[in-house]
Amino acid sequence: MAFDPLQERGIPLDEQMRDWRELNVTPIDPDHADPYTRCRIITMNGIETEAILFSHQLARHCPDTELRRQLARVRYLEAQQQRVVNWLLPGVASVLETTIAYEQVAVDLTSWVARMEPDPYLRQAYQFGVLEDFDHLYRYANLYEMIEHRKAEKIVDNLTEVMPGRPTYLHHRDPMDNVREPYDRTRTEPLSRLHALTIMAAEQQTMNFYMNVGPMHMEPIARQLYQEIGLIEEEHVTHYESLVDPGESWWEMLLNHEYNECYLYYSFMETESDPKVKNIWELHLGMELEHLRLAAELFKRFDGRDPDQVLAPALPPPVTFEPNKAYVRDLLSTQIDYTTLGTGYVREAHERFSKMQEAIMGGEQPPSERVIDDNRAISGQDYRFEVEAAVSR
Repeated sequence: MAFDPLQERGIPLDEQMRDWRELNVTPIDPDHADPYTRCRIITMNGIETEAILFSHQLARHCPDTELRRQLARVRYLEAQQQRVVNWLLPGVASVLETTIAYEQVAVDLTSWVARMEPDPYLRQAYQFGVLEDFDHLYRYANLYEMIEHRKAEKIVDNLTEVMPGRPTYLHHRDPMDNVREPYDRTRTEPLSRLHALTIMAAEQQTMNFYMNVGPMHMEPIARQLYQEIGLIEEEHVTHYESLVDPGESWWEMLLNHEYNECYLYYSFMETESDPKVKNIWELHLGMELEHLRLAAELFKRFDGRDPDQVLAPALPPPVTFEPNKAYVRDLLSTQIDYTTLGTGYVREAHERFSKMQEAIMGGEQPPSERVIDDNRAISGQDYRFEVEAAVSR
């Protein structure tokens, strides 16, 4: 039977506050956990972080003190959720190991969304981005082998391949060409709204992570690689956030955020292999159902519409982390030479792209190329992890 979050009872707000003992969750074991459990954790960290940041922005534009108090109350509970989710990550994992997991999220989550996206223009946006994150995974995997003397295949398991995508140095585009056309809120499928919010939040979290952890490395090549890819993640956030219709009201955006949180917690509860983590997804879903109910009341009050006018009547099929090897390889064979021009895509370099390349490179080889050369010099070859027969989707 279909799950309709608007018809389900959540945990009353007064019962959602947790103490330190409840917040101090035991992290997953990086040596034995399902890699996709870690991917789900990273994804929900990004989703909760976006929820918190959006609520702060809404509060800063809201003149009603009582409404700001309600937002603050829910936001504090979202902040507790974010800490619980993020604290599931193991402290024994290095920054680079977590980075590789972030890129595995970007590859397999974005691939899944692209496969499920009903709108051809939006689907193309996800296909374009995934080939760049795929190459970032390859660059970081080489850095990992070079400075930690370990193989990324231990982190991604047999689920995601590690090999070159669209070369990272070609990702530096004029900012004007990172802005896409938004979906039309009056006509788009509810699923497309959820996809856009999900990938925007995931990429935003990656951008924030890299801009903060990059300078924590001692090795010059590591600091430089994080700086380069971190700037590309800024481009990706622009790319994905521009897909969201800016004509949505604050209350419609709040409604979509809360519905999307319900969708993802429900999805991960349904697909999680770790019982302990599954229990957290289930608990947080119960909390989010109440957050959604409150957002729906505000939407009806200030927009004068029923939530059913913009939300799906029931949740779509669950978001699923699964291998996408053949799908990515197909994109590599057909779209690796794409770049952007205006709100569209072209195969050849153009004047703005060439000027950006000249400006950012400064006549020097970029860190993303040097890390491959440096690893070849140390290891005898660049690091790749390819599956002989890529038969998965």
